[in-house]
Amino acid sequence: MSTPERIGTIREAINEALHEEMQRDPSIILMGEDVGLAGGVFKVTNGLLKSFGPERVYDTPIVEAGIVGLAVGAAMTGLRPIAEIMFNDFTTLASDQIVNQAAKLRYMTAGQTKVPMVIRTAMGAGRRAAAQHSQSLHAWYCHIPGLKVVMPSTPEDAKGLLKSAIRDDNPVIFMEDKMMYNQKGPIPPGDYTIPLGKARVYREGRHAVVICTSSMLYPALEAADTLSKAGIEIMVIDPRTISPLDTDILVQAAKETGHILIVDEGCRSFGVTAEIAARIQEEAFYYLDEPVRRLGALDLPAPFAPSLEDLTIPNAGQIVEIVKEMLA
Repeated sequence: MSTPERIGTIREAINEALHEEMQRDPSIILMGEDVGLAGGVFKVTNGLLKSFGPERVYDTPIVEAGIVGLAVGAAMTGLRPIAEIMFNDFTTLASDQIVNQAAKLRYMTAGQTKVPMVIRTAMGAGRRAAAQHSQSLHAWYCHIPGLKVVMPSTPEDAKGLLKSAIRDDNPVIFMEDKMMYNQKGPIPPGDYTIPLGKARVYREGRHAVVICTSSMLYPALEAADTLSKAGIEIMVIDPRTISPLDTDILVQAAKETGHILIVDEGCRSFGVTAEIAARIQEEAFYYLDEPVRRLGALDLPAPFAPSLEDLTIPNAGQIVEIVKEMLA
């Protein structure tokens, strides 16, 4: 008799995936600031030190370049390290190790060296953490060949995608929205994985498509409920993995509806919304009834004041308004 799935949070789903993978594979190690004794700044790694000991769970100094550099070296020599960087803002301090080492070594050695490592980090605004702890930098790493970029939006996806990321022989940036750790949903039991590079349709619809990443899934679904009451049915798609991107499903959805809105919490300029829009217009131009619309964070540092910060983040009301404009 199979174990039924349970309802839990994204925090619990990630913690469960880490426990199960470390139990399955003794080559997996975890390192980062406060990941051991404190259980992580967001309590995602709680209990791992007790379960696997200090030989596999390392509390590190506050030195991001050292954390990622250590992970790169460990990956090259046969381990599968998981490095936690508390906030994605501070992956910038390890940019050489990520961009010039982890992403390049397998190519530069003609496959003789693999770098199977995961960098877990928290992104996103809304927590009143001000400009240096509230950015969404996922688009930066999508620009680097050799890196995979994953952005889960539900507990189910968080567990399945993290397991696949840990098992991948390439470096993976695993972006967790810091405002979503308490988001609840089903957590599949046991050895549940989701292939990297596969989008998910969360809601069917025939009038328009909203493509949304990470935390933007929830305002998109809220907007879909609101629009449905007005007789407008929108399809909601989460790419889940930004690099590689499941272009096929996005293009097919564009062909079916002719109206596309892309919503992402990264800054609108030069970001994920622009890349997805370009791919759709290249491959589905003659099926579109109007140009692809985009909604992203405002192009400015995240304010500290709640009344100002909230204005920078895309919301359900904006999605409703744009969809109605598209279909007017």
